[in-house]
Amino acid sequence: MYPAEIVIPMKEELTENGFAELLSATAVHDQLSKEGTTLVMINSVCGCSAGTARPGVLMAVSASEKKPDFLTTSFAGFDIEAVKAVREHLLPYPPSSPAIALFKNGQLVHYIERHMIEGRSAQAIAENLIHSFQQHCN
Repeated sequence: MYPAEIVIPMKEELTENGFAELLSATAVHDQLSKEGTTLVMINSVCGCSAGTARPGVLMAVSASEKKPDFLTTSFAGFDIEAVKAVREHLLPYPPSSPAIALFKNGQLVHYIERHMIEGRSAQAIAENLIHSFQQHCN
């Protein structure tokens, strides 16, 4: 498990911008049983997350006309139980962090894995998400 002093500033980058933390399996299952769209950002300490994933997600949410009903996050290597529960909803995809998932009425409709984040700019990630928001969000 990562030390809190490393993780907390990375968590705050999202929570200070309207993302709710999913900290337990129950919270994940309750959230994903809600009607509507839920964006889940599996946060990470890896360089690609710090460099592009979080800024890309924030850019998408602020720039898109259509937005998910719920913005949520869990931190890989820290919010162990919650991330495990999110990953159950992402099967058959293998574990990935960082990762960005969009669910609609509990069903996965869009997923960006780590290999799709690495080497891409925050703008490219935002454009990918905005397209998905336009397609799946009200």
